[in-house]
Amino acid sequence: KATLASRQRDWSDEDGILAAQTNLANCLGDLGRNDEALVLKRAIYAKQVASRGASHKDTILSGTCLAVTLLRLKRWDEARALLRDPLLPTARRSLGADHDLTLRLNQNLAVAVYEAPGATRDDLLEAETIMEDVVQRRRRVFGPT
Repeated sequence: KATLASRQRDWSDEDGILAAQTNLANCLGDLGRNDEALVLKRAIYAKQVASRGASHKDTILSGTCLAVTLLRLKRWDEARALLRDPLLPTARRSLGADHDLTLRLNQNLAVAVYEAPGATRDDLLEAETIMEDVVQRRRRVFGPT
């Protein structure tokens, strides 16, 4: 928190401030303070969208971090909504379907679909289809394990 306060007071460097806020949010999450991390990650993502645009890689990464926090808090519907639109379509358009970040977003979507209470057989089949696609793409792009 001290680093963030210092940068906000002394720097006009928005990137440095966003980096410090991201580090603070990650620390909060690591401490199990996910509700606090969520508030900060929402703000960071909104700032990234406003300053860099939705299709910038850093914005997509911030959105991914937000989605992961939503998953940790078991906010399945919110995570699914964020991942389905805007994150995944934007990542596919900007980074490509085979980019590591796009593949991670797909994996997170599968988790949001199959972990949700009341997930139906159709939900589980959707998650399976998503993960089969991710595995196939990862093998093709990054090689077999």
